[in-house]
Amino acid sequence: MTTDAAWNAFLRGQDLLWTKLPTLWHEGPFLGDGLLGSMIYREPGANRIRFTVQHGRVQDHRPEFGSGWGTCRLPVGHLTLDPVGTITAVDWRLSLWNAELTGTVTTTAGTLTLSALIHDEVLAVRVTAGGDEQVTWTFHPEEAISPRKIQEPPPAGYTANPPWTTRTTTDGTEQVLQPLTGGQTATAYRRTGDDLLLSVGHSHPSDTAASAASLRNLRRVTSYGALRRRHTRWWHAFYRKSFVSFPDQRLQSFHWIQLYKIASASRAGGPVMATSGPWLEPTPWPAVWWNLNVQLEYWLIHGSNHLELDSLATTLRQNQEQLIANVPAPYRKDSSGVGRSSDMFANRGVAVPGAGNEAGNLTWALHNVWLSYRHTMDKSLLRDTVYPVLRRAVTYYLHFLTPGSDGKLHLPSTLSPEYPVVPPQDTNYDLALIRWGCRTLIESAELLGLDDELIPRWQEVLAKLTPYPVDDNGFMIGADTPYAQSHRHYSHLLMVYPLYLVNWEQPENRELIAKSVAHWQALNSAHRGYSYTGAASMYAMTGDGDTAITYLRKFFDTTTRYPCRANTHYTEAGPVIETPLSASQSLHDMFCQSWGGVIRVFPAVPSTWADVTLHNFRTQGAFLLSAVREGGKTRFIRIRSEAGEPLKLRHGLSGTLTVLLDDGTPARTRDLGDGTLAIDLPRGREVLVHAGARPDLVIAPVALSEPGPAWGLP
Repeated sequence: MTTDAAWNAFLRGQDLLWTKLPTLWHEGPFLGDGLLGSMIYREPGANRIRFTVQHGRVQDHRPEFGSGWGTCRLPVGHLTLDPVGTITAVDWRLSLWNAELTGTVTTTAGTLTLSALIHDEVLAVRVTAGGDEQVTWTFHPEEAISPRKIQEPPPAGYTANPPWTTRTTTDGTEQVLQPLTGGQTATAYRRTGDDLLLSVGHSHPSDTAASAASLRNLRRVTSYGALRRRHTRWWHAFYRKSFVSFPDQRLQSFHWIQLYKIASASRAGGPVMATSGPWLEPTPWPAVWWNLNVQLEYWLIHGSNHLELDSLATTLRQNQEQLIANVPAPYRKDSSGVGRSSDMFANRGVAVPGAGNEAGNLTWALHNVWLSYRHTMDKSLLRDTVYPVLRRAVTYYLHFLTPGSDGKLHLPSTLSPEYPVVPPQDTNYDLALIRWGCRTLIESAELLGLDDELIPRWQEVLAKLTPYPVDDNGFMIGADTPYAQSHRHYSHLLMVYPLYLVNWEQPENRELIAKSVAHWQALNSAHRGYSYTGAASMYAMTGDGDTAITYLRKFFDTTTRYPCRANTHYTEAGPVIETPLSASQSLHDMFCQSWGGVIRVFPAVPSTWADVTLHNFRTQGAFLLSAVREGGKTRFIRIRSEAGEPLKLRHGLSGTLTVLLDDGTPARTRDLGDGTLAIDLPRGREVLVHAGARPDLVIAPVALSEPGPAWGLP
């Protein structure tokens, strides 16, 4: 994998293909650059091809109507390619390597040959006509109203945004101007020969800046070809940051599509991903959901070595004042929080615990940012975001902890997200987050050299916090509330995954973990896709790769109620982006785990996957790991240290080990038992670990033993 040709050949085998025209958004190709997004499919009820035009920054700005209506994502519009003849066939390929849709549309009048991409907030499409066909484009603005209208009427007092207007600039660019009740959205587009170029701008509170922004984006682009050169340079560098190959054709392709998808949906510095990503369709969820969705969306960026996509960390860093304003006024001096759903600025209040609210959403989101810190060891991220925001999030909890007659600290009624009963006291969801938060703050204060006055309080909480409520079936929802109804979230199991506070390497907890996960999955009538990806990751923690893959495959089983869709997107009542992305993390958990200060290589690979290759897989401690498994055995492991952190490696090798630094000298090691080796590896150095004769140190795709069809409509 050292040349562009090798990458092109490999990724071509992962591409999505279409030989019939997609009729729904979750069947068609999708494009994006972290802000602007488009999905391509047949215009409903018409002989046209729709290119949706949506943008991650386009939202309403009326918080008095809540996140579902007042600060929701707003639709922009869509283009249609209107052929002369009746569409009879398509032959399309979504190239991952080039992040570009190419192909033909055959009609009764001739052919249309197209290519399309999105880069630097510009949608570029090149279409040429053959036979008696012609290229005709139409832009259709859409009403600036919440997509939630499919489910309910607007709230009392809500007034519609003003209607759009159109104009043509002196250079022939068409513009659609959508005024808002505070702000503006502007869409600009122009035809130049065979090329159509389109850009969207959004501004708030200015009601004119969006117009200038959309024109400025277009004027930076001279042609499709010029934009494509910049575009492909970015994507080719993106893919080469890491590599993974395993012998299941369908799942391997799925994994690479998820990397394409998240890079199309998110970039550091941009807005946090909404639950639909940048692709907005009619949905009850036109906002950011903080009680599971946003957390699952970002996990795969860590192992895949793509921290440049971490818009969640950006959002929490940039909106700390809003997080303070979200808590009731008496607590703003020392606390922060965020409610269940919000806009891209995290604008959503939190109720006082005791009213059955979700108190832990911000703390759980900060666990993601802490993972970004742990995978980079970037102290500025710890100092400027994790520590100050987590300190306030945990303090909000501490206001409501009260001692009981048992001498333990207890929480009032809070919600275990989406469990359908009266919220109990001492929910496991919140107890796990409090424990993780206090431990992390104590460790972080030491790392940052801070003598924080709250350290004794955090220590007291860890010593006195009530134990997790359990019964004969395992972890309960909370005190006096067993897990007795199907629960699609695994909020009551956060201490197991992803926090790993209760884990398989604690022998005293293995029985509790096993029966808790089994009981959760036994009551499955309400389960959704992420119920299966979560179970897969939990079983991967136990080292049981065969059970892990069994649960992961349930997400792809088209006989289930909510399977993965044809283009690898996912829908319940509307687009829900987090579940497919979390499925890639389940694969990561089978290939490499690094929680608890130990790197575990191939800890839960399914027994049918004899060969697996990893390259530059990023782990906690800021290590880059490469490893090759052949014939069911690990052949070599190479690790590069970016931060000089302690290295503990559970290698899975048998026999006499060779452990060499990059200058050929033996590394200093210590056997820690249980197949774990401590290796002294300075910052910027590499170590090679193998058993027996020196292996070929080759990173290449593995042979496929489980063939499968391409994604799309092949």
